[in-house]
Amino acid sequence: MRVLKFGGTSVANAENINKVIAIVIEAVKKDKTIVVVSALGGITDLLLGAAELAAKGDELYKEKLSIIEQRHMETVKKLIPVAQQSQLLSLVKKGCNDIEDICNGVFLLGEITPRTKDRISSYGELLSSQIIAAKFQSENTEVTWKDSKELILTNSYFTAAEVDFTVTEQRIKNYFSAQPAPLFILPGFIAADKNGITTTLGRGGSDYTAAIIASAIQADVLEIWTDVSGMMTADPRLTNNARIIPHISYQEAMELSHFGAKVIYPPTIQPVMNKGIPVWIKNTFAPGDEGTLIESVATKNGNIVRGISSINNISLISLEGSGMIGIPGFSKRLFEALSNEKINVILITQSSSEHSICVGIEAASTEKAKLAVDAAFSNEIALQKVEPLKVETELSIVALVGENMKSHPGISGRMFSAMGRNGVNIRAIAQGSSEKNISAVISTLDVKKAINVLHEEFFETTYKQVNLFVIGTGNVGSKLLDQLKKQLEFLQQHLHLQVNVVGLSNSRKMLINENGINLSNWKEQLKDGEKANLQQFVDEIISRNLRNSVFTDITANDIVASVYDQLLKKSISVVACNKVAASSAYGNYKKLKDLAREYNCRFLFETNVGAGLPVIGTLNDILISGDTVHRIEAVLSGTLNFVFNNYDGKRKFAEVVKQAQEEGYTEPDPRLDLGGTDVMRKIMILAREAGEKIEMDEITNNSFMPASCMKGTVDDFYTAMEKEEGHFKNLYEEADAAESKLKFVASFNNGKASVGLQHIGPGHDLYHLYGKDNVVLFYTDRYKEQPLVVKGAGAGAEVTASGVFADILRAVKM
Repeated sequence: MRVLKFGGTSVANAENINKVIAIVIEAVKKDKTIVVVSALGGITDLLLGAAELAAKGDELYKEKLSIIEQRHMETVKKLIPVAQQSQLLSLVKKGCNDIEDICNGVFLLGEITPRTKDRISSYGELLSSQIIAAKFQSENTEVTWKDSKELILTNSYFTAAEVDFTVTEQRIKNYFSAQPAPLFILPGFIAADKNGITTTLGRGGSDYTAAIIASAIQADVLEIWTDVSGMMTADPRLTNNARIIPHISYQEAMELSHFGAKVIYPPTIQPVMNKGIPVWIKNTFAPGDEGTLIESVATKNGNIVRGISSINNISLISLEGSGMIGIPGFSKRLFEALSNEKINVILITQSSSEHSICVGIEAASTEKAKLAVDAAFSNEIALQKVEPLKVETELSIVALVGENMKSHPGISGRMFSAMGRNGVNIRAIAQGSSEKNISAVISTLDVKKAINVLHEEFFETTYKQVNLFVIGTGNVGSKLLDQLKKQLEFLQQHLHLQVNVVGLSNSRKMLINENGINLSNWKEQLKDGEKANLQQFVDEIISRNLRNSVFTDITANDIVASVYDQLLKKSISVVACNKVAASSAYGNYKKLKDLAREYNCRFLFETNVGAGLPVIGTLNDILISGDTVHRIEAVLSGTLNFVFNNYDGKRKFAEVVKQAQEEGYTEPDPRLDLGGTDVMRKIMILAREAGEKIEMDEITNNSFMPASCMKGTVDDFYTAMEKEEGHFKNLYEEADAAESKLKFVASFNNGKASVGLQHIGPGHDLYHLYGKDNVVLFYTDRYKEQPLVVKGAGAGAEVTASGVFADILRAVKM
């Protein structure tokens, strides 16, 4: 014998009920079958909503009653042949009239009791089960309808009645052993007390009804038919990558269902677990899917964690005080105070010092809990031995569940690290000695992010999703987006990274799409975006709270650089092509570095010094390996190197500079390059990364540019350079006469930094430097005579974009 239970979505309308009929007919061919059904989808809520409105004196309850009647009548008319409808329509009409009579009474009294709520809500299952039984009869299928109230005996604790299993099991055994029918239809959720008064079994009551019956008759299997194909590794509404759990143990299923997995409810499992009856979660709308099999010992699937679940609307209440230390009985009194108010405790944690006890409860019970506990400890509070109960709200619990966790060390560490890397603050932790469950209390705002990062950590060997926000879509920004587009498939296939460009902004427009911006037509999408507003863009990034978020600044804007701290404080990594922040006042530079460390994210700016060259990365590797940097010599301006490699005194100096600007090698204002300011910033950044506390005004700048060239607009700059051509030609000729090349060299030597134009002879390491190449020479304890050399293209949109790209990958490879 088998028991099948169908939920509200499975019997929501005539179309769905026909699917149920087909499933049941196949089951009956194999074995004697008992079917337990819920009310038509949404009817229970409508019934209770009508009752509440009536109790408030709101005549709108009649509209809800009209909807209830209409839905049942329509279902009958669509399911049952016209010639057979009359009797069933009369039954439905009588039921709806009864409901209306009760609600009219509630309306007149202006109040509703739990007993009346149970009576009203019971009609949903009573009507749906009789409609479904009539459908089978119309199909000439032998069926018996049985009222569950005649089988299941409970106490009189209305809305959540407790079952008398001794009497109930005997009644069920006696009834079904005496009945030869192949098919039985029963309403779920409802029962009766010893006086025959209707009671209900509470949340998930129809599942519970089916489990009680399955246990009593020692069924071969209990099938729970719902609208999903089994229990899942996480809530699919929160993560797109949730997958079906094919096998799970009773204990694991109870843990997941306790912590919010709504496919099955905790009380359902207990009766069948005691008898070793397997439970099969199946999908009414995809009956061919395998579903989830719940049994005593689940088949191992290679995952240490079986599933991730969560509960929202949690409050933490904390009893604290020095008077608690070493004094027995405080915990007992706390839990008694909560128990007396029928407040369910979801989570408990206590400090080893006994200074505090922290308890998680439903948010709806918060006020009642505070009043009860403060009253219970009023004397201690008055004597200042205990503080008034502390309350924290807007919290949730996320939980890892899996029997295999107990034999694998480090699971808690991985859980907390994954959340910590994404800025999810943990308020409380609980873990039982069985190690089947690790629970953490977090802000409700962080639940979606937490579920996703944990799912990636424990289930997704396929890929990790990176959510990228890019500000600055000019030359370098456009190249970066092109490179990302070309590499998306490679990154997912080889690095298991799915880079999702979520936000784009330039000085005119901004665009955010949480599902990802299509990089094939991002320009058109951005053009149609909303008006750019930097703070609004940042607020959107923070409020969306997406996992593995990276903010990428490809501007030269000081205002954009000023928002980095807001992002780092939310554990959002910052990749800066913009030099402003790293070359700002040392205090600000250090603050940003410290924030990244404190909030477990990254602040990266490799391209600030050498475009795509791994200069800062190499320097950091030198330092973390224990070496000491004594001296740095470098040509750090691809622009200046290009200019002096192409200037031969025959073409005007201004023309060569213009060419460099047109080919994308200069800053928007070329004077930052030619005046040495950009090189000063770069050597300062290197000095700071080497551990030196240094400011811009401490760097010596031996500028070769005449003062007249550094005034006015960029156009004035070019005009002035043409007038000063003799000066530039003289510089070239002096170097040529000395058989040297002109190189603008930055140096850092034992705490002192300087930049300036130098004559570089053929024997120098900087001599053979062509085009727009940069070179950096590191002299260290290990590289004393022969320096460590980093050399390559130091300017250009493509190489700079590739450097930004590399930093993005570093940011997410924590």
